[in-house]
Amino acid sequence: MDRNYPRIPAATSLIAISGVAAFTLTWIADIAILLQGPATFRSPTSWLPVFVTGPLIAMITLGVPRSAGLVARVVGAVTISMGLTVWCLIDAAELQWWGALETCGLLYLVVRATAASWRPVRAIACTLALAVTVLVLPLRIGSWDAFVGGGYVMTVALAICVAVGCAIRSQEVRRERAVHDVRQTERLALARDLHDLIAHHMSGIIVQANAALTIQATAPEKVAPILRTIARSGSDTLESMRRLVRVLREDNHPALRPGDLLTELGDLVSAHSSDGEAIARLDVTAAARTARLGPEVDVSVERLVQEALTNVRRHAAGARATVRLDADDDWLRVTVTNTAPPHRTGVPAGGRGGFGLLGLRERVEALDGSFDAGPLPHGGWQVEAAIPLSVPADVSAAGR
Repeated sequence: MDRNYPRIPAATSLIAISGVAAFTLTWIADIAILLQGPATFRSPTSWLPVFVTGPLIAMITLGVPRSAGLVARVVGAVTISMGLTVWCLIDAAELQWWGALETCGLLYLVVRATAASWRPVRAIACTLALAVTVLVLPLRIGSWDAFVGGGYVMTVALAICVAVGCAIRSQEVRRERAVHDVRQTERLALARDLHDLIAHHMSGIIVQANAALTIQATAPEKVAPILRTIARSGSDTLESMRRLVRVLREDNHPALRPGDLLTELGDLVSAHSSDGEAIARLDVTAAARTARLGPEVDVSVERLVQEALTNVRRHAAGARATVRLDADDDWLRVTVTNTAPPHRTGVPAGGRGGFGLLGLRERVEALDGSFDAGPLPHGGWQVEAAIPLSVPADVSAAGR
């Protein structure tokens, strides 16, 4: 699973418990059929699918052992089931009941193998192996009529399972494509910012260099400070390139003005509160006001706050929002928190299923920072990011 979509422990546990309960009920049904059926049902061979192959395949399906991959589980289930079928054919042993638990386990593996994000060749091979294993199950009974009738039922069940697996596989492909598009869009935005920031730095360098050329004859003592400023600007530019360059620049995108971060954030907070229904405030500590921020940090913080406030307006209309900036010697911390909306809706604060937070995570982690977003105990939502401050130019130059 993608790192930006971590597993939810409660949902994972619920799925596991539901699977164990379903297989347990199916096993009980198998035992009941044997006990309540004719005397021929209680022959020693009829117990094999119920107490041997069925439980083994169910354990394999549920992930026992945990270290085994899906391919190994498929191979194990096919080997166990086909082994019993071949043994029945060779020894002419007729089973009156081939076992619903074993059948359900094999069909579940068909769904998993079809939906797995493998290359098509591997998915097809595993699905075909499982399909053949399922279709030959009625051969254990030893009756042609039973084989035809059972084969028809198994064919319909297989068709349904393969269709479900293909639908899940298609949905996963669309999800991965959407995630890729969001990441690509965010990387293009970083490249656009890089273009604007480098243009800003290079313009200053050119101005400083021309000034040095102009005064070198009349005031040579002032050339050295100008050269130090040029070196510092060049180091800042290289630092921005190292942290932001990802892809080529895309056209037709409005550039963000580097610098003036607090002004930009003040405008965003004011725009958020402009309709009188939403209330937002900006809280900036003294350390954050005096921190020296790189231009790529300025732009990324502005993007983060903009996206977070947009999510508040979209998913928690009427909630109070707080944008807080704090800093220490190494990190700038940005937190956007909102209260629970006054009117409850079916969508939780912060939204569900969108890709805006994924873009924010991509941007922050591109700057070697950390990002976290999640619900608060009182029903609100919090977006938090920690971004490393730019390395001072003199330190960068000393380290080179």
